Parts: sequence; C-alpha cells; structure tokens
Amino acid sequence: MNHWTVQRLGFGLLLLATLVVVVPILLVIGLVVIRGLPALSWEFISTAPRSGMKEGGIFPAIVGTVLLTLGTAVVAIPVGVGGAVYLAEYARDTKLTRAIRLAILNLAGIPSVVYGLFGLGLFVLFLQFGTSIIAGALTLAIMTLPIIISTSEEALRAVPVEFRTVNVSLGGTKWQGIQRIVLPQALPGIITGVILGLLRAAGETAPILFTVAAFFLPRLPQSLFDQVMALPYHLYVISTQVPGMPETQQYGTALVLLIFVLSLNVSATLIRSYFRRRRQW
Repeated sequence: MNHWTVQRLGFGLLLLATLVVVVPILLVIGLVVIRGLPALSWEFISTAPRSGMKEGGIFPAIVGTVLLTLGTAVVAIPVGVGGAVYLAEYARDTKLTRAIRLAILNLAGIPSVVYGLFGLGLFVLFLQFGTSIIAGALTLAIMTLPIIISTSEEALRAVPVEFRTVNVSLGGTKWQGIQRIVLPQALPGIITGVILGLLRAAGETAPILFTVAAFFLPRLPQSLFDQVMALPYHLYVISTQVPGMPETQQYGTALVLLIFVLSLNVSATLIRSYFRRRRQW
C-alpha cells in the first residue's frame, strides 16, 4: 500500500474508534432527555417528594447535591492545588517524592466504595460527625484529591522554565514567581483537574451512601451535621428500592443530574477558554 492509502486507512480507523465511543454516549443522553423531559416542571424542581417519593419533586436532593459539591470544592481545591504546587515547585526528586506520586496515582484508581468505608470509619464513627454533610463532603474531597493533585502538578510542570528564570533574574522570590506567573499560566489545566474531580464527586453514590445520604428526607438541612438527600443516591433508591415508581420520575431525576453535571462542564470550559486566551505561551 502506498502512503496515501495507509493514511486514509488510519483516518478511517480513528473515525471508527471515535464513533464507537461517541455514538453510545449520545444514545444514552438522548434516551434520558426524551424520557425525562415529560417529568420536568417547576413543581418537580422546586418541591419535596411525597407519597413515598412517587409524587412531588426532588428539590431536597438538588440542594443536597449542591451542598456536597460545594463542600468538596472548599476542602479539595486548596489542599489539592497546594499539594501540587509543593510537588511541582518545591519537592526534590527523591525516592520519597516518587513514592508519593505513585501513591497519588494509585489512590485515583481505588473504587469509590472503599472511600465510603474509609469515610464511615474515620469521619462518621471515629470523629463522631455522624452521617452528615461534613462527613460526606470530607469523604468526597479525599476521593477527588488524587485527580486534582496529579492534573494540577502536570499543568504546573507544563509552564516553560523560562518564566521562572525571568522571575529570578528580575529579583523575584520563588513564591512571587509561583503566585504571579506560574499559577496564572497553569490555571487552564488546574481548572480542568478541579472540574474532573468535582464531576466525579457529584455523580458518586457509594461514598455518600455510607456517610451522608438519607433514604427519604423531605426537608432541607439546618446545619453541616444534618443528613441530606442527594441526586445520585435518590436515583438509585427510586430505581431499585421503591416498587411501582413511575418511569418519568426516574428519568426526570437522571436528566436533572445530567443537566447539573453538564452545567459544571460548560462553566469549566468557558472559564478555561478565557484563561487560555490570556496565556502567554
């Protein structure tokens, strides 16, 4: 085969691989949208469930998901980005730091149910937070830290070393260079890692099952030590534990969760594009 034939064959295989990945995703999204749209209404979004969750809305579950995501962000972002800054800018290349990086990569692959059991043992039982928002948010934060640390470190290392050299030549301290030059230039990659971590946290069921989620709680939380309903667990409950649940309720809940996740994705894309346009390399 000549060069052009091989090239066309390669492009064809890449297109086929793309379709194999994209088409099933689009079919699933289309199915959820078509079957979930009839359930969407102001009552469904703004009211609490009633009649054994077969009627009413999912407002407490929406609020619970937002609170857990915000709590995860408050804990995981400063710790994760701070850890990435230390590993990328301050830590020397020793056996210890290489072991830490390997541990972070391994932690990213641990099943979420293991994090749930860890959160149950540490936050719920040992620290006596009980099944609460704070226990759930801390568990989700620990679960998302490996993703945020690894992607943020790679984004920091991708910033050209010349930026640091110019900072030192102008009399700037190492921290001034990190704060004013390196971090702003690495921000698009850091935002990507943060959003990936938060998206995983927003859609997980197992960690919140052990630490925060309530089966049926048609009221809003009053403090960080209260239980909450959450969209992923609520979807699991109404799909498997409630007999006779209308299909529109199930797909409507799935559609709301999908909209929440896609909204985070779109917001992250817009923010990342804004900072990428300001990047100087």
